[in-house]
Amino acid sequence: MLDWTSGINGFKHYLQLERAMSTNSVDAYTRDIGKFHQYLQIQNLEINPTEVEEKHLMDFIVWLNGLGLGPKSQARIRSGVKAFYKYLLLEDIIDYDPSELIESPKLARKIPEVLSIAEIQNILDGIDLSTDHGTRNRALLEVLYACGLRVSELTHLKISNLYADIGFIKVLGKGDKERLVPIGEEALKHIQFYIDGVRRHLPKIHPADADFIFLNRRGKKLSRVMIFMIVKEAAKNAGIEKNVSPHTFRHSFATHLVEGGADLKAVQDMLGHESITTTEIYTHLDNAYLRDTILSFHPLNK
Repeated sequence: MLDWTSGINGFKHYLQLERAMSTNSVDAYTRDIGKFHQYLQIQNLEINPTEVEEKHLMDFIVWLNGLGLGPKSQARIRSGVKAFYKYLLLEDIIDYDPSELIESPKLARKIPEVLSIAEIQNILDGIDLSTDHGTRNRALLEVLYACGLRVSELTHLKISNLYADIGFIKVLGKGDKERLVPIGEEALKHIQFYIDGVRRHLPKIHPADADFIFLNRRGKKLSRVMIFMIVKEAAKNAGIEKNVSPHTFRHSFATHLVEGGADLKAVQDMLGHESITTTEIYTHLDNAYLRDTILSFHPLNK
């Protein structure tokens, strides 16, 4: 169960790494969430971030107004709280956003970037496979896009959960729930290149991390922050100017599947979403695709 300290720290890292916000902006957003947490404590409500409901947020807004805060200050705090819950939804920590109906000025955060297939290929092709870390990075990026994994799922991916003979991997997702995800031949090929050519030649592998696929040169499991850095460096080297993060690969994976005609339920299962409504965000990412679909298939357009 997510506690407030972990939730706020994760939100802070998200704003720093994915949103690339300034230190002052990050501090302001996290203070806003802190105010909401303080309000819950004042009200003797011992609930964690995932248990918050719309009623709690509405009561908080009324409470803020009673403090005599100006409209601008109240709007900023509401924006911070809404951004926090949109982050939790984006990270699949919650299945619905309790702040969705809370009125607030339009937030700066947009729907996450989606890479085109060509951009994905440029990122992959731009990695130098003559180096050990390049071979590893190509493999992990192939897996990110081929399977639509969360960062934590990638860092915890195990050799013992790789079923290359049937083309599946076992993933430990949110809430320690396991699921089987198909993996393509290209990703499997690069995993094998990495394992055979790099991983098994590491001078030392930490015993506790021996089953994890992706390791650093000291033989320890890669951290979440390291994955972010690998992704951002690869995108930069490929000349991609979009704000690319590991989650961009996950969004791109899902969007490309939906655009290709994949069933939403199948995409939901592969992403490990609890609710189909979470998956439905991917039907709204490409307006051009939707427009073309209407023009091509609506009977009145024929």
